[in-house]
Amino acid sequence: MGRMNTYAGHRFDPMYMTPEDVDIRDIAHALSLMCRGGGHLRYFYSVAQHCINCADEARARGWSRRLQLACLLHDASEAYISDIIRPVKVYLDNYLEIEASIMDRIWRHFGLSDLSESEHAAWKQIDDEMLLYEQHFLMVGKEDVKLPAMSSEPDVVEHGWREKAEEFLRLYEEIYVSIEEG
Repeated sequence: MGRMNTYAGHRFDPMYMTPEDVDIRDIAHALSLMCRGGGHLRYFYSVAQHCINCADEARARGWSRRLQLACLLHDASEAYISDIIRPVKVYLDNYLEIEASIMDRIWRHFGLSDLSESEHAAWKQIDDEMLLYEQHFLMVGKEDVKLPAMSSEPDVVEHGWREKAEEFLRLYEEIYVSIEEG
């Protein structure tokens, strides 16, 4: 049983983490340092930037603050177990179980454990559409990928990781506070 040390100073076994182990600072920091697409992009584009774009798209579509938060946090498990590219992930049943278990704790921590099937389908739709958008602009040989209709203009420009970590935290605060006040 190994324990991990997180950016915010927590120490726990990710296989047995609890909702109390989840920390938005760890999520923002780790995701801002992870490159999408296993690093096979034209330049560094972080998972945090992808999640910010997804949350911005949900806002542009007029979706609820809860769905915006779900879009922002949908890849949060990767902060604790890293990422595997989609073409490989589908073959790793154990990884998918671990990822689902960690996401369950993350959803609970942020008060989203009661997301309905339609709400999960909604954030997954944006995630899939954002992937197509990113492929078109960021992957060599994918320039022909048809752009999905977006309500926002996703930011696919290269940014530094610190900038995206700070933006992730600001957006989280904006969304979460409005949910708490609502």
